[in-house]
Amino acid sequence: MSSVADNIRKIRDDIVEAARRAHRDPSGVRLMGVTKTVDDQRIDEAIRTGLDIIGENYVQEGKRKIEAMGKTLEWHLIGHLQTNKCKYAVRLFDMIHSVDRLKLARELDKRAGIAGTTMDILVEVNVSGEESKSGVTLQAALPLIREISTFEHIKVKGLMTMPPWFDDPEDARPYFVDLRKLGARIAKENIPGVEMKELSMGMSQDYRVAVEEGATIVRIGTAIFGERSYV
Repeated sequence: MSSVADNIRKIRDDIVEAARRAHRDPSGVRLMGVTKTVDDQRIDEAIRTGLDIIGENYVQEGKRKIEAMGKTLEWHLIGHLQTNKCKYAVRLFDMIHSVDRLKLARELDKRAGIAGTTMDILVEVNVSGEESKSGVTLQAALPLIREISTFEHIKVKGLMTMPPWFDDPEDARPYFVDLRKLGARIAKENIPGVEMKELSMGMSQDYRVAVEEGATIVRIGTAIFGERSYV
């Protein structure tokens, strides 16, 4: 069985190759290790190998890990966030990827203000329109971002999406293209306080395609840490 370190090195090589195919600078792509249910020992190995970001799905699990391992790198919240957890999230995480409604944005702004901080966020877009997925629609993303831009303590830094799962990663390409085009359209609006700096897209099965289509953060779990049991 390959080690976590070996897996990370292979993924980094893949990212370099994919970026070069797209005539991109590979340094513009950051590797996130998604650590849902992963034990501390393997997370520590990933951090020592030079991972850029840790991505957590749950506030409480992230809190425990951050307290145990410290913040020697960025910790991002990528899972669905309930408004009653915002007061913890703004103190723990460097970025939140899953903002998809005004009520949540308003609560994050309030809690970040109380904490005396500014929270970087990504707006989650449900590009596929699947009912099982969170995220704002493609059509509603720009109006939501306009409203969020009026808040003082949260800053939109880009977009996030999760396409449907496909056996063939090429089938995910149109969804990545749609997110990239949406980001470009929003950037042209020059909304004060809004940056389209990040495109968080691509997971273990399709990250190479995502990089070719402009991903700046790829969220990798299984390809780094192996299959996990969620029992």
